[in-house]
Amino acid sequence: MSITTKTGDRGLTGLFTGDRVVKYSPIMEANGTIDELDSFLGEAKHYLPGEMAGILERIQVQLYDIMAELASKGKYAKIGEEEVRWLEGLIHKYEGEVQLGGFVLPGSTVASAKLDVCRTIARRAERKVAKLLLDYGLGSNVLVYLNRLSDLLFIMARVIEKREGKLKEVR
Repeated sequence: MSITTKTGDRGLTGLFTGDRVVKYSPIMEANGTIDELDSFLGEAKHYLPGEMAGILERIQVQLYDIMAELASKGKYAKIGEEEVRWLEGLIHKYEGEVQLGGFVLPGSTVASAKLDVCRTIARRAERKVAKLLLDYGLGSNVLVYLNRLSDLLFIMARVIEKREGKLKEVR
């Protein structure tokens, strides 16, 4: 089977439901942003210590579940409270290492800069999914997941900076 189907050559693409939608539809905008996030996470994990790299890899797998949920218009939904609780547990664990007192200048290390790029893409994906939720009732668990994911990426970046003595707060 070839990856070239030529079915999207007229500006439409297929969803898991069999529906054809324009490539700039809100579902495709959200999934495209999540796909971008997945690629940047793939890059970032090469700059992280083993445990954090493993976390990003698990997140990458979960992002496929999210894209499938959106492309199936909610018929395939695997992201829920358990995945959100997992992210929250990691956030609390890493918050224990870093006590922030103000805003932070991103990018004090290459690894933290990579995570901050991922964080901003996750926030953009969150905004795209918010539109899906408010306009179409699609993706409520996904919205919560993406919110927590961006928080996790933020705190992981700060932990890396703190561990390397390069955390720069703005007071």
